[in-house]
Amino acid sequence: MSTTSEYAAPGDHTTGGKTFFGQPRGLATLFFTEMWERFSYYGMRAFLILFMVAAVDGANPGLGFGEGMSGALYGLYTSMVYLLTLPGGWVADNLWGQRQAVFRGGVIIAMGHFTLAAPLVGAPDVPSFFLGLLFIVIGTGLLKPNVSTMVGDLYPRLSDDATDHERKVWGANRDAAFSIFYMGINIGAMLGPFICGTLGEGINWPAIGLVIEGNWHVGFSVAGFGMILGLIQYRMGDKYLGEAGLFKPDAPQDEIDRRGRNFYLSTGAVAAVAALVIFLLVTDALGMTIVDFATWIAYGIVLLSILFFAYLILDIRWATSLLILFATLCAVLVPRMGVAGGQWAAAGTLGAFVVMCLGLLTLRGGQVTTDQKRLMAIYWLFLLAAVFWAGFEQAGSSMNLFAENDTDRVLFGWEINTTWLQNVNPFFVVVLAPVFGSLWTWLAHRDVNPSTPRKFALGLMALAAGMFVLAWGASYAADGTRVSMAWLVVTYFLFTCGELALSPIGLSAMTKLAPHGRLGQMMGVWFIASALGSLVAGLVAAQLETLSAVTIFTFTAIFAGVAGLLALLVSPAVNRLMGHAE
Repeated sequence: MSTTSEYAAPGDHTTGGKTFFGQPRGLATLFFTEMWERFSYYGMRAFLILFMVAAVDGANPGLGFGEGMSGALYGLYTSMVYLLTLPGGWVADNLWGQRQAVFRGGVIIAMGHFTLAAPLVGAPDVPSFFLGLLFIVIGTGLLKPNVSTMVGDLYPRLSDDATDHERKVWGANRDAAFSIFYMGINIGAMLGPFICGTLGEGINWPAIGLVIEGNWHVGFSVAGFGMILGLIQYRMGDKYLGEAGLFKPDAPQDEIDRRGRNFYLSTGAVAAVAALVIFLLVTDALGMTIVDFATWIAYGIVLLSILFFAYLILDIRWATSLLILFATLCAVLVPRMGVAGGQWAAAGTLGAFVVMCLGLLTLRGGQVTTDQKRLMAIYWLFLLAAVFWAGFEQAGSSMNLFAENDTDRVLFGWEINTTWLQNVNPFFVVVLAPVFGSLWTWLAHRDVNPSTPRKFALGLMALAAGMFVLAWGASYAADGTRVSMAWLVVTYFLFTCGELALSPIGLSAMTKLAPHGRLGQMMGVWFIASALGSLVAGLVAAQLETLSAVTIFTFTAIFAGVAGLLALLVSPAVNRLMGHAE
């Protein structure tokens, strides 16, 4: 028997028996907090690359960057937003607790959006732009992993003597909660581009007297006000959270204070180095393009993920040997192949790590701990998620530019804003999220619910299908003809089906599989998959200066499809690694 009911939550007595879509009332607080945060993020993201490529002397002046530089910067920003979730998880686990990390992160995010809008009061564009992005990166790193962790905290783990049926129902209930939570994310993602994007781009429909002069910086400021609304709601609703997200010290106060001092010093040093690197890149003092720098960051993320999991699964000696291997491969390949040499060095190091894990399972057998096996499963899901987001996140980069330059956006005689097409995916999610959540629960009660690895495979295949559709549509635009918006709409529908099969399920899986004491860090790891995918998506957009959209979309479709088939083939083995956590 389980120690809690299917929907029990910490502090459930505070809710007065009220539920939110049949889930604990605290889910509503987290739902609306994340909704407003995503409103601010996606509202700004919808026109970020458009702002960067807009001419500095146009009617709505932008930064005047080229597509290559804009794509790379877009990828760097969106990847750093998620990359900092790992230290954000550590801060919550070791210093503040998830609840305080979410609030403080939201405050910093609002500061970032208002800094982006600072040119409205005379601040210089480029410094305000980079400083504002830096604030948003830091704030999102604190908020994003920890609000999701708190959703998991509303569903305490079952006791060891729970039956298999209870475990399946418990897991399905959590999956349903994360699907509802994901619906909140996408309501914000739908409203943000519509409101912030409209004010940023403007509207010119003189036939009905609707003319709004666009101003990118007004769009940034409205995104900031959205985050403020989310913070107000969060404070008002925290009474429903019970003990979820409260800091539970694992060491004496002196030790926690020491950790805090070290963290603040390290954070200051990293911020100073980041500011210096940005300055050197913008002034071309490093002799390296933004695209090359972003590519090396991608290699670095892959390497750090390998080293982190090698340390947790094996030990520090094996992690060190992998670092030495990467350095050696770079020393041999980069002088001959340039930046592409780093790609092969990263692939070789990843292959060596996989061989080490397989060797551990083969040679030590029963001595491999449950945590080690689950960490291997987490890393596999991490890799699949990174591939998925590398395709999916092109929505804000290469696909956004395709919508701007190659899509006929006239509907019934009225031209639709480019940013409005960013609403299509979240609209589908809002409509389909309850359907998918109910589907998983219905299948679980009949013992036919697909396992998490199989859902990941289905997600990747849906992504591949969407990219094939878009490549087909892009082929008609090769001669300069603008193509119907229907190609993008169908693509976004398929993307959404893949997203709902992978993303909320992945969030739930991290909370189930995370070793004790590392929950915040594993949530950070999940979002680092988004970081890597987002960076690759930006780098893909940078290639639009030299490659056709057809080539880019076709290659992405093939890569995602192969990954999906591989995920399906190895899913039984991954299920065994996960054990009863499914």
